[in-house]
Formats: sequence, structure tokens, C-alpha cells
Amino acid sequence: KLEVPFGTGNIYKIKRVLRAINPMGTTPIAGSLMKAADDFPPCANCRNIIILITDGVEACDGDPCIVSQRLQKQGIILKPFVIGIGMDENFKESFECVGTFFDAAHENTFKNVLGVVISQALDNTTAQINLLDINGKPTETNVPIILYDHTSQKVKKSFVHTLNFKGQPDTLVLDPLVVYDMEVHTVPPVRVDSITIYAGAHTHIGASTPQGQLDLRSNTRQNTIISCIIKPHGKNEILHVQEFGTVQRYISGTYDLEILTLPRIIQSGIAIDASATTTIAVPPPGMVTLRTGTSGYGSIFVLRENGYEWVTDLSESSERQVFQLQPGQYLVVFRSKFAQETGYSKTKEFKVSSGSSTIVKIN
Repeated sequence: KLEVPFGTGNIYKIKRVLRAINPMGTTPIAGSLMKAADDFPPCANCRNIIILITDGVEACDGDPCIVSQRLQKQGIILKPFVIGIGMDENFKESFECVGTFFDAAHENTFKNVLGVVISQALDNTTAQINLLDINGKPTETNVPIILYDHTSQKVKKSFVHTLNFKGQPDTLVLDPLVVYDMEVHTVPPVRVDSITIYAGAHTHIGASTPQGQLDLRSNTRQNTIISCIIKPHGKNEILHVQEFGTVQRYISGTYDLEILTLPRIIQSGIAIDASATTTIAVPPPGMVTLRTGTSGYGSIFVLRENGYEWVTDLSESSERQVFQLQPGQYLVVFRSKFAQETGYSKTKEFKVSSGSSTIVKIN
């Protein structure tokens, strides 16, 4: 049970209770941990830390390992400290899953161990995140990073990576009691799990993030927006949608591009090299005005080596439509919605050149 509630100026009460404690012969560690979780008062910016001092193992059929992990995953407490007093070597392993274990085998070492634990519990420490380029040097920067608690997966810190005035990764102040997972939000993201911060030492955290640039050059009219779907080479996973007329950084590698022109342009195996720029441009489209004289059903096809390929459907309610099409040879197939026979279907071939304006009439 909670003997002395949290508060200020209660050191005398704590000492008085400690002097009155008598061994009861059992060690209900799991139950004590579970109840202790309810003793912490609500606090948005506090770290809930349990220091377990024991001279024995669980004696009430509970599982302190499961309880500790559950409380950490729920974000109720950080990883506990366990101070074992005069314990057998065989018992020490049973506490490694509960928290960070310290052995106070003798009375004269207990004070030193407790001092170390208190210091680690109260003090933050420093670290730097090295985003490594293709040569293994920490020169990559200016990308968002999110640090998660490895156990609870709650966000602990989020920021944009920065190089200081010396060109070195800026120093962070982190909690050494937390094991971190890090996600570097490059494209695609780079993740590093189970990062341990060492109290009292400056920790270097590394992630391989060599990046190159993709420059999508637009030759279309200013009011025309062309998007490009970026995928890892040979996969269907969409990493990013980049607009033409922009430059975007990517982790160096090979990518597949799907350019959303009419018709779509597929470019596979595009290499983006570290510290280099890959430039992709598409031909300017031609403007096609299609006049059908009546509403109806139909589609536009483009001629490929192995036949015609569908490009887009026509509007069923419009007699005049305008398309911006890539250079090529096209076919339009159309039937009026008022015609009741297949024989009334009409086809017409036409050619589109870059920058041209073409009127296609289907009568």
C-alpha cells in the first residue's frame, strides 16, 4: 500500500515510515508493482519511476516481468530500477526482465548503489543523431525525426534535424531511462529501433540516410499541374506523389515513376544517386478539341507497338471536350446515346504533336 503520498516536504514522513517497516516473510512483487501504478498522481510532464528494493523473489504466484512490461507499454511507468540486497546469484536473472538490476550484496554498497540509481533517475544526458551520407559522414540534415518510447510507442520527442554553426549534428538532451525507436522522415523513411542512451555519456546515434534529388521538369503551361507517383523499383508501394516543377530528396536507390499525363508515362528503374540530381522531363502536350455533335459514349486510344491502348473515356453528357495529350497517334471511338445500333459507332484517327492545337470532329 501507499505509505506516504507524493508531495513536497514529506522527507521526515518517509524516514519515519522506513524506520517502522518490519519484514513480513513474503515478497508480493508483482502485486506491489501493479498497485504502485495507481499511486502516481496525474501529471503531464512527469516521469513515473519505480525503484524496487528487495531481498527475495516473487513469492505470491505473480509474474513481476509481465506486470512491469504491461505498465511500461501502457506508458504508466518507465523501466523500473531493481536493487537486490544479499540475493543469490541465481535469483538475479529473474529480475532482468523487470528492470535495470543493481546488486547491493553488502550493506556498505547499498548507499552507493542507491546514489547511482537516484542520479540516473533524475538526470538527463546528451546525444547527437548522425545522419550518414554515402561516405559514412554525418552531413545529411534538415529532415524531421520522431523519437518513440520503444516499449509504449508513445512519442517522446519530435524535431527537424539540424547541423550547428560548426557543421556538426546539434546536441539533444534525452532521458537515459527510455529505450528509443527513431524514425527519420526521409523518403522513404529510415527507422532505427532499440536505441539505448547511456547516462553521463554523450551518445552518438547513427542512421544511414544517403540522399539524392529528383528534379521533375515541366514543359507544360503554367496552369497545368502534372503529378508523378514514385514507387520502389519493382514494387507497388507508393512512396510519394511529386508534382512536376519541383525538386524532392530521396534515399539513394532505384525507383519506378508513373507520370500522370494523358496517356500515362511509365519510367522504370530510374536511379537516384547520393549527392546527385536526376532530372526527368516530359514532352509538352498538344491540345485536342473533340467535337461529337451530340452526347454519347466513347473512348480515346493511343497507338503502341502492340496495338491500341486505352487513354481515357469521353464524357457522356458533353458535345465538346478538350484534352491535353502527349505526342502520338490516337484513335477515338464514339456512338451517340440516341443510336440504337452498333453500326452507328464512329471512329477517327488523329495525330498530336507537342505544342499543337488540333480539332477532331466526329459527324
